[in-house]
Amino acid sequence: MDKERFYKDLNINLDLALEAHDVVRGTRGGEIPGVSLSEESFDNCTVKVVKVLDSKGSGIIGKPIGDYITIESESLRINNKALHADLSKVLSEQLKTIYPFKTEDDSVLIVGLGNWNATPDALGPQVVEKTMATRHLHGRVPEELTNGLRPVSVIAPGVLGITGIETAEIIKGIVEKTSPKALIVIDALAAGSVSRIGSTIQISNTGINPGSGVGNKRASINQDFMGVPVIAIGVPTVVNSSIIAKDIIDNFVDELKERPPLKELSKELNPPMLRIILDKVLNPYTNSLMVTPKEVDDLIRNTSQVIALALTDSLHPAMPEEVANYLQ
Repeated sequence: MDKERFYKDLNINLDLALEAHDVVRGTRGGEIPGVSLSEESFDNCTVKVVKVLDSKGSGIIGKPIGDYITIESESLRINNKALHADLSKVLSEQLKTIYPFKTEDDSVLIVGLGNWNATPDALGPQVVEKTMATRHLHGRVPEELTNGLRPVSVIAPGVLGITGIETAEIIKGIVEKTSPKALIVIDALAAGSVSRIGSTIQISNTGINPGSGVGNKRASINQDFMGVPVIAIGVPTVVNSSIIAKDIIDNFVDELKERPPLKELSKELNPPMLRIILDKVLNPYTNSLMVTPKEVDDLIRNTSQVIALALTDSLHPAMPEEVANYLQ
């Protein structure tokens, strides 16, 4: 059963544009009209840029028109400050390529999406906790102390189940009152592969649909709704169990095909049969059981540190590096 059909049948949304691109390209073969892919390698990471160029490409891979930058690095899983600092530099430079700011005085609101009570969903709040707010300093302290410091405000608005208010509505109210030039939203994502957890960072200039990857889609946070450009930063922290089960079955079938006596048996595992197997194994949570590694605490801590440092470096270019590191 091809992956594109599998995801559609189970109504699984792929948060990572790179994964959506690879699934469609793998199923249909060849390049995707209206979508481009480029790649660049660094010392300890690879940067891949998916550009959705028009409505045709958007319709094919299911992502809004815009740029999606994916940073892949196994070093995110390693507790190594030197490697994380290098990765933050790469992330910082990539962020600068999609920032909409015209001057260093343009203000920004950083929003940490997610539930701080659930570790796999706490990436956003932890990034906000590590990010320096400077908006309140402007006009209240001597000007020489704020030179090179962009006006930055931060908030972790929680989730609907905690506040009783749609997160997008909370952010919209803050935007209307504080008038930032842009939003930067950070959220945990759902991956289409176990290997993506704690090894991938995606940034985009198209906004975000909170909860879409785990079947709990909320109101979109994008420029159309907010009235200002929205930069999204996301890291996969969970995988749908159906995807893991399918990967196991696919690998099992591939092994059967390599053994002539069992080759005929592999033909019996057609798409309908696969769905029956998944329903039996995962019932009653066929499409709602999400899996995360037991090391998720470390992954969230390391990744939030990398993102917070990259935000400080990219938003406050005049700040000395040792000061930025100290603030983390």
